[in-house]
Amino acid sequence: MTDLVIRPFEDGDIAGASAALIEVHATDGYPVEGVEDPKAWLTSDDVLAAWVAAEEGRVVGHVSVMKPRGEEAVVFWQKQSGDSQEGIGVLARLFVVRDARKRAAGERLMRAAMDYGQREGRRLVLDVVSKDVAAMRLYERLGWRKIGEAVHPYGDGQTIDAVCFVSPDSEAR
Repeated sequence: MTDLVIRPFEDGDIAGASAALIEVHATDGYPVEGVEDPKAWLTSDDVLAAWVAAEEGRVVGHVSVMKPRGEEAVVFWQKQSGDSQEGIGVLARLFVVRDARKRAAGERLMRAAMDYGQREGRRLVLDVVSKDVAAMRLYERLGWRKIGEAVHPYGDGQTIDAVCFVSPDSEAR
């Protein structure tokens, strides 16, 4: 078995992360966006920080923390907490190729993002497509809490049902 490494995303990871994104979309239908232009989606100006999971030089997973851009999860959390947008980060673009999931790649990517949020003083929120039950189980196991249900817009006016979560506070971690 090879070592799975979680490390900050670098420009040299674009091709590998793009290939992993396309592979996950082909096997899971997720993500619902970004597949048409993976480079632009992965390197958006809204990315605050990102990490990859790599095995033997191959990118097998990715996660980002994004600036808030009016996502329903941000709105729900602001209403519930009174936090400003500057105190919130959006965990996004989390994907792991199927053969790396049994090695806790998703959990380790989540923990890297959560550690970043704690260091930077940003409470993290996310939305997850309602059909992604395994992802929701992971979030709940890591202490994330459901804060609402939303409709996630994507593509050319398309939408999909989603569930919004907030990360655990620092005392709960």
